[in-house]
This record gives sequence, C-alpha cells and structure tokens, in this order.
Amino acid sequence: MLELDAFPVGPIGCNCVLAWDPATKLGVIVDPGGDLGKIRIAVEARGFKVQALIHTHGHFDHVGATRELQDLWGIPAFLHPDDNVLIDRLDMQTGLFGMPTVLKPRMTPLEAGSKLFGLTVRHTPGHSPGSCILLGESSEGSFVLAGDTLFQNGVGRTDVLGGSHETMVASIRKELYSLPDDTYVIPGHGPSTTIGDEALHNPFVRRV
Repeated sequence: MLELDAFPVGPIGCNCVLAWDPATKLGVIVDPGGDLGKIRIAVEARGFKVQALIHTHGHFDHVGATRELQDLWGIPAFLHPDDNVLIDRLDMQTGLFGMPTVLKPRMTPLEAGSKLFGLTVRHTPGHSPGSCILLGESSEGSFVLAGDTLFQNGVGRTDVLGGSHETMVASIRKELYSLPDDTYVIPGHGPSTTIGDEALHNPFVRRV
C-alpha cells in the first residue's frame, strides 16, 4: 500500500504527487512540474527516499523541476518515448506560453503495462502522443494519477503539439472509464474526483 500527497507546483499549478511505501520509506515523485524547494521540503517532511521521477506526459509544466531533482538526487526520470519530441521542444513550449525556459531532463522510457514502484502504467494518448496514467493502491483504496487526460468535469486540451480529441476520448473510455467507479482520481491540475462521478457527469466524455 502506498501513501499519497498531492500539491500544486509551478506557474500553471501542476499537481505534483508524492507516492511512497511507509514500510520501506521508499517512493517516487510524479510530475515534478516546478518549485524544487517546495518539493524537497515536502519529501523531507514525509521521511522517504525518492527512487525515481515519473511523468504522465512531457509538457513543460509537468517537467519543470525534473532536471534539478535528477542532479540533486541522481535518480532516473521516466517518460513514455512517444513524448520525447516534447522534451526536444521544451523551449518552443515555454515560448508559446511566455514562460521561463526549463532545463532539459534525461528521460528513461516508460513502458505501457509495466509496474514501477507500485504504480501500473497505462498508455492514454490524446492530450499528447505519450500521455499515460498510473494506477495504484493506497490505504484509502484504488487510485489513478490521470495527468492531463481527465479532470474534474473536464478533459485535457488537444489543440497542442501531438494532440487528438478523438484519440483522447477513446483513451478515456477504454483505460479510465473501465476502472471501478470508486477509483479516486488525482488529475494533473485542479481538484480530485472519482471515476464514477466523471463517467456520469463529465460534460465532455461520458461512459458509453
């Protein structure tokens, strides 16, 4: 069982998630989108050793502190290889939003179907070509880290590099709405929700 803590970081408020095993005091950080100091203090307060950084996708607001954390702790950073093109174009990404540049991280391939540190990876393209969700179990039940694929009463943008609305809708219905209704959802931005609430009420994608 994992313990979770999520809090907004970076200029666009990406939800950075700490996930750790209280028995071993080992864990990971998902989507370290900025605010190195804030993330470091949060990890130290919870008393676990970070083994890796995992990314739901490669947009600049989700990788803002990745390179700094790699240099600080000497740990790998995982990203689906279909999003490597986004890492290669980080300067273009930040330039389009008028944001400061982001240090280019060194990414290790994140494989769909794999299980890393208690999190199971599912590929959910649409918001970006390599978008993924991460499934796990906590002391409070099943959860999914949905990245920018599914939000509370919303879905991710698809008018960005590599985006496809039709592909994202298919990903949500196949990989997210197939989960139990009581699965707790932590999205890439904004408040948490559940699969059941979104499948029934999300105005953009409903369960078929």
